Amino acid sequence: MEGYQLKEREKAILRYVIHQFILTASPVGSRNISKKYELGLSPATIRNIMSDLEDFGLLEHPHTSAGRIPTDKGYRLYVDSLMDPPHLDPESIQYIDSGLAGLSNETDELLKVTSLMLSDITNQLALVTYPRFDQAILEKIQIVQLSSIRILVVVSIQSGMVKTITLELNATVKAEHLEAVQRFLNERLSGLRFDEIRATIKDRIRDYNREDYKPIVSLFLDSVDKIFTDVKINDKAFLTGPKHILKQPEFDDHQNLQGIIELIEDKDVIVHIMDSKSSGRKGDLTISIGEENKEDKLSYYSMVIKDYEAGSVKGTVGVMGPKRMEYSKIIAAVLYAAEQLSNELKRKS
Repeated sequence: MEGYQLKEREKAILRYVIHQFILTASPVGSRNISKKYELGLSPATIRNIMSDLEDFGLLEHPHTSAGRIPTDKGYRLYVDSLMDPPHLDPESIQYIDSGLAGLSNETDELLKVTSLMLSDITNQLALVTYPRFDQAILEKIQIVQLSSIRILVVVSIQSGMVKTITLELNATVKAEHLEAVQRFLNERLSGLRFDEIRATIKDRIRDYNREDYKPIVSLFLDSVDKIFTDVKINDKAFLTGPKHILKQPEFDDHQNLQGIIELIEDKDVIVHIMDSKSSGRKGDLTISIGEENKEDKLSYYSMVIKDYEAGSVKGTVGVMGPKRMEYSKIIAAVLYAAEQLSNELKRKS
């Protein structure tokens, strides 16, 4: 098909085959297309066009059926140029708006509810990751004494989000010493990105060598990679919708069912792919189909991914499901959810 431009009727047949397959999950035959759509073409003509589309690598024959199903290449052409424009119905818009508006300022709750609403709307797996802190800009550090040797470090970033970590000192320290170190660290580090802090903290605080403060300063130097880095993926990614996706006909097959259950139980694979697809794309929508995911476990699935913004940092909103998904609606849902989540985080910061 290299260099070949599909004729309009070839595009129409491909589009209708994919529409029918999305609806029925069954291979599509020429007679089905002829009856369902008024194309002015005989079943024999449609069959010949479908055969050509198969030669182009856009359709394929399952070995047990006379009908055809889309290939990854066929889905890609459909998503890029043949599907209906993304559209989200008013009920879904209202569902997202009211769901986010009624929440507290807790970031975790906002992300979790966004994921739940997306899975409800799309009937697929939805995943929302916590913002990636590497580009976060530090607003301030607070040090809270928990005991004579344990402290809680509260790291606030400019979006209004916070990260906390508990550290243990190797010596007893006084509250006034903690306060002095806190002031000093804020003077030297506030306004810097996390990656800048990790790279330069030794140079920035090495002149702070008062003997009384050494245990605290040394602890910060030793713990810089823990304090100023991303949160653990597993702790801060909300995966929802197993009950929805397991109802899809693809999972009547025992092998497919086992595969999706393994993915749900090990969400790191999904998060890793979402993260790699979204990084460096400047917030663009990413649609990844089948083998484009470059991970064997995900070769039967499609992912629709969009970044949301939380001040100086970004996280990811995504939906994953069988390649036979309703792309137009799911794309619209992901775009709208990411936009509204960004707005809500901005408003609550």
